[in-house]
Amino acid sequence: MDKYSTFNILMYSHDTYGLGHIRRTMAIAEQLSKADTNILILTGSPIAGRLTFPKYVDHVRIPGMIKKANDEYFPLTIRIDPLQAMDIRQSIIMATVKTFLPDLFIVDKEPQGLKKEVLPALEWIKQNLKDTKTILGLRDIMDDADTVKSDWHKKNIYATIEDLYSEVWVYGQKNIYDPIQEYAIPESIEQKVHFTGYIPRKVPQEGVAEALRLQLNVMKNENLVTVTTGGGGDGFHVLDLYLKMLERMKDQSILPPFQTVLVTGPFLSRNDKGQILERSNELGLQAHDFFPDMETLIAASDIVVCMGGYNTLCEVVSSKTMSLVIPRETPRKEQYLRAQAFHREHLIEFIPWSQLNASNLEEKILYMLENKDTFATALAQFEMTGIETICERISNFWNGKNGKTCTPDTGFDFKRLS
Repeated sequence: MDKYSTFNILMYSHDTYGLGHIRRTMAIAEQLSKADTNILILTGSPIAGRLTFPKYVDHVRIPGMIKKANDEYFPLTIRIDPLQAMDIRQSIIMATVKTFLPDLFIVDKEPQGLKKEVLPALEWIKQNLKDTKTILGLRDIMDDADTVKSDWHKKNIYATIEDLYSEVWVYGQKNIYDPIQEYAIPESIEQKVHFTGYIPRKVPQEGVAEALRLQLNVMKNENLVTVTTGGGGDGFHVLDLYLKMLERMKDQSILPPFQTVLVTGPFLSRNDKGQILERSNELGLQAHDFFPDMETLIAASDIVVCMGGYNTLCEVVSSKTMSLVIPRETPRKEQYLRAQAFHREHLIEFIPWSQLNASNLEEKILYMLENKDTFATALAQFEMTGIETICERISNFWNGKNGKTCTPDTGFDFKRLS
């Protein structure tokens, strides 16, 4: 296909540890993929090879890095000096930009990239690709305001955004959390900021979630609680106390009014994972370290017990499923702030991380099962406009190139469950 008949989108997702960045990037790419659009994702995610990429979407894997302390990063798998690994990453990023020649370059969360690795590419685009638009995509909440302002001043982030980015897309709603005010974004940058709304996730076609419930041996009159902690690297606390809740009910000869599926996440440590799977087996629960179709599992659930990550909450709200959120409060407060904000909108229930115990976990779950209608009303009224707004922004760029427009791909093909 002629280069000038397509629109090339390059997406950067630094992905040190966890699933957050690559999941958000994939959610956007899946809904923008179409015959006249090429999407290429630069990612350091160690699970990129396990993901199914839609047609017209591909990825370039850069060496994975993991944060050890403060601002120190080390290679996740290969045994080389960290500076060597960063040089390799930066070289791959630059080579990809120069070869792919993107019309749109979307950088997720980190304006300068990991350890400033994206800066050379952004500067090269500014000098050599005059028509290319550079976009900083920010989740709704980064951290508490004081921490973000201090970090951005120290790293000269405000100047980077002003000088090297065409626009800033905030994947959230200003009335729920306003980073312009919270992070003291100056007027020169504020005019570049566009609130897209939250990024919707694909929802299974009619009958698919019901088919999964049958596959999991959950009957129509039964409730299903799914417990998921995203990547799982920091999720043991939630999984452990959930199992303690069920173990206590078992000791008291109480039959839970719900069935359970646990998804530990691929990054839970081997010892913790072994303990969780063994205890789950003793309780007769279904437990997985990775579930390939989380969207369908969430849609099939009556309640999702989870942490407060951006992607997880977008998934449960997209499916109109109730969620009980246990937000992490360290090393960043973004999950706690998001849980507070969503709770104000009556979209979720939450228990602070430090206050979680088997007793209040049971109380919250039973309360939610008895008050389904309250949550259903709020979830039904909440609109997720992220992809629609992104397409409007892209159409502005695309029209200047070849008169075409961007429309989201809503016709997802879900795998049939056998």
